[in-house]
Order: sequence, then C-alpha cells, then structure tokens
Amino acid sequence: MLLEDRILKKWLLPFILSVLIAVDSMAQCIPVYKDSSMSVERRVTDLLGRMTLREKIAQLSHLHGYQLYNGQEVDYQKLRDAAGDISYGCIEGFNLTGENVRKAFHAIQKYMVEETRLGIPVFTVTESLHGSVHDGSTIFPQSVAVGSTFNLDLAYQMTKAIATELRSQGVIQTLSPGLDVVRDLRWGRVEESFGEDPWLVGQMGIAQVKGYIDGGISPMLKPFGPGGAPLGGLNLASVESGERDIRNIHIKPYEMAVRNTEVKAVMTSYNSWNGIPNSASSYLLTNILRNEWGFKGYVYSDWGAVAMLKDFQHTAKDDSEAAIQALTAGVDLEASSNCYWALEQLIEQGRFDEKYVDLAVGRILRVKFELGLFENPYQGADMPGVAMRTKEAVELSRRVADESIVLLKNENTLLPLNLNKIKSLAVIGPNANQVQFGDYTWSRSNKDGVTPLEGLKKRVGNKIKINYAAGCDLITDNKSGFDEAVAAVKASDMAVVFVGSSSASLARDYSDATCGEGFDLSSLDLTGVQEELVEEIYAIGKP
Repeated sequence: MLLEDRILKKWLLPFILSVLIAVDSMAQCIPVYKDSSMSVERRVTDLLGRMTLREKIAQLSHLHGYQLYNGQEVDYQKLRDAAGDISYGCIEGFNLTGENVRKAFHAIQKYMVEETRLGIPVFTVTESLHGSVHDGSTIFPQSVAVGSTFNLDLAYQMTKAIATELRSQGVIQTLSPGLDVVRDLRWGRVEESFGEDPWLVGQMGIAQVKGYIDGGISPMLKPFGPGGAPLGGLNLASVESGERDIRNIHIKPYEMAVRNTEVKAVMTSYNSWNGIPNSASSYLLTNILRNEWGFKGYVYSDWGAVAMLKDFQHTAKDDSEAAIQALTAGVDLEASSNCYWALEQLIEQGRFDEKYVDLAVGRILRVKFELGLFENPYQGADMPGVAMRTKEAVELSRRVADESIVLLKNENTLLPLNLNKIKSLAVIGPNANQVQFGDYTWSRSNKDGVTPLEGLKKRVGNKIKINYAAGCDLITDNKSGFDEAVAAVKASDMAVVFVGSSSASLARDYSDATCGEGFDLSSLDLTGVQEELVEEIYAIGKP
C-alpha cells in the first residue's frame, strides 16, 4: 500500500466522517419549525408542541401598538414590559406616519424574532380600504366610488398599487377589502361598500384580493356576517333576515372571494344576525365559512367584537364566557379587547379544553408559515425605502375618480360647462372648500388634496369670475351665511352647489363627521340646513 493511501485511510477519511457527523448533528439541532425544507404541517405541529399555554394565548391576541410608542417612535422599555419573552399574534400602528411605521414595525418584529423564546413573527396590521391609513400614503377613492367604475381591472390595479405602499411601510396583513352589501342607505358605512348588488361586490372583492396578493400583501375579507342592512340603519344593530337573503345577498360576496382566491384571513363583524352575534356564530364561522366553503385561513375579530359579547349583546356575563363563545364559534385572533387571556385560568383549572386554543393557534401559525414570515419576517426589507404617492399611484387614483363619476341628469346639455358662454360662476356650499376623502384615511386637510373650489379655479383660470360662499355648515341650523350665498348666485351666470356629508380620519379627527363607521343617520335628508340652502339657491332660477 502506498504511503498516500495509508495516510488517507488513517487520517483523512475519519476526519471527513467526523465532519459529516457534526454537520448532521447540527442539522438535527435545528428545530423542525425553523427548517424551511419541512412541510408546513410538520412545522406547525412541532412549534405548537413547544409552546406554553401563555405563548399560545398570546398568538390569539393583539398587542396594541399605541401602548408601545412615544410619539412616532418605539419605546423599547414599554415593548419589553408588554411582551416579555412572548410573541403575539398581531400589532398595529395607526397613528404613525408612513415613514415611521416602517421603522416601528421592523423594530417590533426584530424584538419578536430575536428576543422572545420561540421567535415567532408577528402580523403587522393596518387598514387600507382605499389607501394605507399612514400619513403620506396615496389616497384613492372610497369603495363605493370603485364600485361605480364597474372596472374590475382598475380595482385590481388599485389594490396592487396600495400593496406596494403597504409593503414599503412594513405591513404584512391589511384589513381590506370590505364586502358588505348595502341595503339600507342610512347606515354610515355605505361608502365602504362597492354597492347594493352582491354579484358586483363579489367580483370587485375578487379583483381587489388578487391585487393585494400579487402585490405581496395578505388581504382580509371584512367584516364577515350580515351587516349592510342593520335595523334602523344603525351600525351595531342586528340584521333581521331569512336564510335565503343571507346566502344570496349578504354573504354571497364572501363566498365568491373564498372560493375564487387564495385569501388567508377573514374578519368577523361585531353586529348580529337575527339577534345572534356574528362573532359567536359557529353556524357562520364554522359550518358555512370552513365546512361549506373550504376556508383554510384564520379568523380575526373586528375590533372589540369579543368584548361586545358581554358589554353590548350581553350573551356573555364576563370575559371568560365571551372568550369561550367566540373561540368555540371559530374566532381565532381577538383584536383590540383582551377576553382571551381569561382562557389561561379556565384551562389551568380544568374548566375549558385546551384543544380549542390549539386549533386556533394552529390556524394562525399555518398562515405565518405559508406567508414565509419565519424566513422573511421584515416586510419590505428588500425595498430601498418607503414608496408613497408616486406619480403613477396618484395618476391611478385620479383615473379611478374619473371613471367613478355618475351623471344622473343633464338637461339642455348643461355639462360640460362651455367656458365661452359664461362669465361668472357661483360656487356654493359647505363642501365647496373642503376635501372629503372618505372614512379610513389619514387626513381631512385641504393641504393634502384639491377642494372643488380650488379645482374649479385652476380649471377656468382668468376666463371666468368665481363667486364663492359656503352658505352654511354641515350640521348646525345656522343660516347667517344664506344671504351671502344668495348674493353670490345672483351675481353669477350659473351656480354649482356642493352639499352632503363628512367622514372622519381614522384614529385622528372625528369632528363634524356625519357618515362613516359609527356615524349613522335616521334619515336620508341632508343634515343641518343644507336642504334649505339648496332650495333658496334653486329658487333664484339660475342654471
């Protein structure tokens, strides 16, 4: 035997073998749930088996971002005090700007991944019905306007563009689109719906879900359960309707979206159907959504919906009963309220079966694995920075607005205005010099948009004299501005009147709001003295 062969056999081969054994041992030390080569189901089972009861309930819970921020920055001491070494299901950052929410979400995610015992990523959550609600984002027309376009490709392009901004802001899970079918126009959330036709709402929903997914964002259908025809038009009221109407009208769009997209999240509504809270309805959340339609994702409660079971609907006497009702019905993640923490004591005392917690936690973890969060927890990290209000996004928003316009009547071909035939134009009304972006936006300020008055001035330039008067406000009975408005119209060849309603900006400004979530009307009459203003202007006889 040659010397080289003896050296190879005596020293090199054992060395190679020892290295291979070491590598194999290292591979075996990697937990299954952290091994991306393993199946999702194996990873879920492995991780679930490692979790304490408290860690499981945290995955079913919402860690409130506002408790962790000092102004626009994360307070790390508050984060440590709130989370400890446990990761949560989701977190939000509604009051943060688009620039700062990215920093905050990445910092919180880093803590969850690196500082908690199991390193489970958190869902970073926001709203985006018609644009991200973080300051500086592109504001698109509300859903009712999108529905008016009847343009499915435009609806798709809109949410794909929104998804780009959301990704750049570090958002993983958006609470959009809304698929309620409107059947009572007194309801304040009419603007959040694509309309009154279930087929249109469903098709628009499918288009927007696909836009989000193709843009790299997880969409959430909301709020599941009959909602668009509440008694008296009141947001929290029960929808009283039979099975046929429920299936063919109110929840039909949800069925269409679940069956025709890869959506992984559904939000429950906080109202009731025939007196049974939707967030405690196993018939809706389990029998129909999962067993009939085959939904495989997780169910998220509307904010406060679980607590409402005890505080509003009174089907539960305390946190424990509310938690049991919601969890066993099929609500996996409780948003805003903290009833699910009562489950810890119930289970430890043998009063509730932990299998329900395991089922819900498994659904949440499964989606986190499917979205690749354990491998890439920092959403938008591959982007150079926050991308908001790009030229392309603003142009797309304008196109949606243009295509949404509905012309009800045009006597004597009054429109479009012939600038060569008029010398003066009266611009009247409380909404003439105020932007109205709609509910679920980050601003109500004129500096962030174009008012009708400003737009008309830019359009006509020096060709026509503009005579402006508000006439009245939106909600009071003050008529002191009527005379000025009448004089402006009399001094003009034609009048344009802007009246209507006003929406809030999310978690910021709710003053003077007359529509949107939580702002319902008992009548479709214009609020305040707006109708009287219109009547006085009309009586003057100007076009």
